[in-house]
Amino acid sequence: MTEAEINRDVLNRDAPIGVFDSGVGGLTVVREIIRQIPNEKIIYFGDTARVPYGSKSRDTVTRFSEQIVRFLKTFQVKTIVVACNTASAYAMEALERDTDIPMIGVVKPGARMAAEMTRNGKVGVIATEATIGSGIYTQYIQNLNQKVTVYGKACPLFVPLVEEGLWEDPVTDEIARRYLTELIDIDIDTLILGCTHYPLIRSTLKKIMGEGVTLVNPAYETARELKEMLEGHNLLCTRAPGLGSNQYQFYVSDKAEKFVRFANSIIKYGILSAKTVNMEAFDGGNEGDMEAISQPAIQAASAG
Repeated sequence: MTEAEINRDVLNRDAPIGVFDSGVGGLTVVREIIRQIPNEKIIYFGDTARVPYGSKSRDTVTRFSEQIVRFLKTFQVKTIVVACNTASAYAMEALERDTDIPMIGVVKPGARMAAEMTRNGKVGVIATEATIGSGIYTQYIQNLNQKVTVYGKACPLFVPLVEEGLWEDPVTDEIARRYLTELIDIDIDTLILGCTHYPLIRSTLKKIMGEGVTLVNPAYETARELKEMLEGHNLLCTRAPGLGSNQYQFYVSDKAEKFVRFANSIIKYGILSAKTVNMEAFDGGNEGDMEAISQPAIQAASAG
């Protein structure tokens, strides 16, 4: 949606921010939002039943993303963060065209920072197969600076390794070395962590790439640009939510108990529960309202 098409009159600065990802990786974006704009309420959805998105087609990722946006809009969110690089690459154009609230993806903020940070004009991007195949980072970076050469490397094993909690494990170290060797040989000086899972293995990536390579974390850059966007639309929440306001709510499409354990290891906020959502209830554009879809589409699951 363009500036002219966003109807600010129907947006409430005290409304929550919607955030979604294909799984748990988007929690790194949530973590940065909490750090940088702590007064905001957040509704998070992780599509844990259908992860990973990186090996799926553009049409499938777009359909899944449209379902999730319909779900998030039932909370009257004031903006939506597409905290998934694959969805940002494949579905962002369709989502912005069909949505009357401001949206932000994770690709442009990371691309912008990499274009600014590179010194030798060689930028590496590690991401899912879909994100690399889309060429979206190359397009955005070269729109900003045509002298920059972008080298993409698909790293499909990183997502399952992260989701299994193998952040600092010899297996992860070995896989990372195999993936990153060719980028080291090319002599890149900037590396974009082009999947929201990857900041969780940042120390491993930094160790292998060396001190001479700047790592760009799109989760951090996205939260920073989100704050600027909310300020620009006069939608930044200026006061902390009151006690008992349920500031952060988490929803998934499967495995809620596992999600809660993982989320607590990332955010360290004390997430007590997540709710499971039947996403097929949000197919075809029938958004309804929360009362209508709360049962049986949404089921609560505690940390156990």
